[in-house]
Amino acid sequence: MGPPIQISQNPDIRYLGRILGDVIRAYGGDKLFRQTEYIRSSSVDRHRGIAGAEAIDPGLDALSLDDTIAFVRGFMLFSMLANLAEDRQGVAAEPEATVAAALAKLKADGIDGDAVHALLGASLIAPVLTAHPTEVRRKSMLDHKNRIAELMLLRDAGAVETPQGDVVEEAIRRQIVLLWQTRPLRTEKLFVADEIDNALTYLRDVFLPVVPKLYARWEAELGQRPAPFLRVGSWIGGDRDGNPFVTADTLQQATARNAAAVLGHYADAVHALGAELSVSASLAPVPGAVSALAEASGDDAPSRRDEPYRRALSGIYARVCATYAAIAGKAPPRPSALKGEAYAAPGDFRRDLVTLADGLAASGEGQLIGIGALGRLIRAVEVFGFHLATLDMRQNSAVHERVLAELLAVAGVCADYTALGEEERIALLTAELQSDRPLAAPWHKWSDETAGELAIVHAAADIRERLGQDAICQWIISMSQELSDLLEVHLLAREAGLWRSGAAAGKANLMVVPLFETIADLDRAPAIMARYFAMPEIGPQIGVRGHQEVMIGYSDSNKDGGYLTSTWGLHQASQALTPVFEEADTAMQLFHGRGGAVGRGGGSAFAAIRAQPAGTVQGRIRITEQGEVIAAKYGTADSAATNLEAMVSASLLASLEPEAASDADAARFTAAMDALSDSAFAAYRGLVYDTPAFKDFFRAMTPIAEIATLKIGSRPSSRTKSNAIEDLRAIPWVFSWAQSRAMLPGWYGTGEAFAGFADKALLADMAQGWPFFAALLGNMEMVLAKSDMGIAARYAELAGHVDGHAAIFGRIRDGWNRAHDGLLDITGQTRLLEKNPALEASIRLRLPYIEPLNLLQIELMKRHRAGETDERIGEGIQLTINAIATALRNSG
Repeated sequence: MGPPIQISQNPDIRYLGRILGDVIRAYGGDKLFRQTEYIRSSSVDRHRGIAGAEAIDPGLDALSLDDTIAFVRGFMLFSMLANLAEDRQGVAAEPEATVAAALAKLKADGIDGDAVHALLGASLIAPVLTAHPTEVRRKSMLDHKNRIAELMLLRDAGAVETPQGDVVEEAIRRQIVLLWQTRPLRTEKLFVADEIDNALTYLRDVFLPVVPKLYARWEAELGQRPAPFLRVGSWIGGDRDGNPFVTADTLQQATARNAAAVLGHYADAVHALGAELSVSASLAPVPGAVSALAEASGDDAPSRRDEPYRRALSGIYARVCATYAAIAGKAPPRPSALKGEAYAAPGDFRRDLVTLADGLAASGEGQLIGIGALGRLIRAVEVFGFHLATLDMRQNSAVHERVLAELLAVAGVCADYTALGEEERIALLTAELQSDRPLAAPWHKWSDETAGELAIVHAAADIRERLGQDAICQWIISMSQELSDLLEVHLLAREAGLWRSGAAAGKANLMVVPLFETIADLDRAPAIMARYFAMPEIGPQIGVRGHQEVMIGYSDSNKDGGYLTSTWGLHQASQALTPVFEEADTAMQLFHGRGGAVGRGGGSAFAAIRAQPAGTVQGRIRITEQGEVIAAKYGTADSAATNLEAMVSASLLASLEPEAASDADAARFTAAMDALSDSAFAAYRGLVYDTPAFKDFFRAMTPIAEIATLKIGSRPSSRTKSNAIEDLRAIPWVFSWAQSRAMLPGWYGTGEAFAGFADKALLADMAQGWPFFAALLGNMEMVLAKSDMGIAARYAELAGHVDGHAAIFGRIRDGWNRAHDGLLDITGQTRLLEKNPALEASIRLRLPYIEPLNLLQIELMKRHRAGETDERIGEGIQLTINAIATALRNSG
């Protein structure tokens, strides 16, 4: 047995690291093990400051290409196992992030359970899964990791054997062997169909069983049964912004797969209830409604003649199977022997289940708490319907403009819509919205783009007709910049009856959602929404619906204005929208487009929601979950439950908790943030957009080009063929900086802002008394702790051919030092994360493992860019990207 490949006080990490070391020695050979252990221990010693361990890259030169690939896999697997162990120990968990803790805090603030119940009755809290490509690991790797997590739970419980008879310790080792022997990289690019399948595993295997159990817990804690406020959304198969592979077919495929999964789950649940509910009419009273269901079921088996619940469930099962066949277009896996009529809507299915529950409870539907599997099934139907997850449609406003221009020209309404000014467009669109006539002639030969968009619209209408309106609720407009961007979508939706004029149609109409992304767009958002609400063609319909969603984008606003300005701009936009919605007497539903990295709105969701401006949440919030974050937060039932609890508890607190800061403090803090934002914006724009060689420096210093070769998503990395920063998608922008350990999007500009702000005591007060500023600093502190200017300098050498490269990197390094020093000064710490020892330990554990991977990546990139064609070089680069992302966790 060799020494373990790890350094940690976490017993799980020591245990799993020891097994991994044994596996590497057994399957990679003694030479690889000794090389790996030497590099590991040398890197650990250097980070511990042990004398004589100053060399930054000990032992790496001795690795052949084959050794390099195997070494990187070993370090990647250690990081994956460390992540698993930390998730089990709750290293990043916030103890107060539970509904029970939130209720206790609200009660202490004088807010009773009735107020909470009233809020939840009008709430919508929803994580929305997206396919943004930063999940670099294959699902096969994640499956093995999740199996290890399950086995570790058995080990915790003292089990020696698994239910299948395997020895637990041997089964854990076997899974780590399988990880070692599983190819970590995809050989083929992901298609949209693959992304749909990947998302479905989380929706079916995690959300479906976990969410009803959470509701049962919350019902007990609340003491009453809330409306189904927590739901799940998805963009996968419906988000066509910049992705030509998302079509009407993928929209149909995504919704059909989801529907088949949820109906299959219902069928299994009803079948299991049939085995459980063996109530005999001779031993318990049977209400007439239950007897009626039993008589109508068609189940005349003599063995069940006195078992009305089983007979009723036979009929319900037959109807669920018929619904499955009608919606999925194929027979269910286990067809019913009886004939049943398909349910027209989820409410009809729920009604039959509630009839059984009422009979069992003998005290009405209000006592559904505590009726076990039947109660969980009823809750699942309320939350998931026949659609499983609400699928959003999304497209760029520029596409809408081109499509509508073609429709208007062919219809003879306007020869050149694109030539009109904004006010002319609004006048034309307003006139058109006063009728319900479609523009598209079915016999006309449309351009491919227009034909594709029209097909999407009609597919959405068909899906809503078959699965219910909850299947598709929102049409999101990327790059919303003017009122006309919203009105254009109303006209396009009208083509398939997704929008109709007149207030009575309000609840049935698809909701048009602007996405404000850049700093300038965020500034314009309140004025655009005020005018939108004031339109007689729109306002009354929204009034009938009762709420309206606005999406705000963290990624592009960050790329546009930098971390501090983006974060403040989003906060201000949310705040400025509040009185607009109040004036319109409409509930505001903010949709936060957050990514995994801090530069894209990442960090603690609990802290982020609590830091929202007063009055902006009010129980209605949706948040994107993407890439590696989905696996980290929802990969297992336990982690999903923890993260959903945090999201709900934070929403309760943000909605009902009294405002902490006084009006005077709020005014001082706002003025300070305005000044800081102006300074940070000037510094960020000066570097990123006003330095002519910066875009070339960025592309040379970071592995942006190499990341593009990874098979990690169906979406192209850039919106256009331009190499301008403006046209680059925010995800590869942030991901590239994370790989190079500069992590510039998460902090640049803040150092200049802090250094130039005279009243340092005020900044300290803000950190102590303002959740918004505390969250801003906390997220930035994590990024600074994960970055490394020494490693980044090595990457900067790759840009040696770019004019002024040394000066550009000097500005980055100096900016990091100012951000680092400024943050410590504000927080009163002597080192980063001094007040967060758990996160500090987690990051310190990883640093000795990330550094050699960075150095190997740099060397392989040099060889690749010099023209070496050995395919192992490309494979090695891709493996290092995978391994670094795994170790950093929230990197994209």
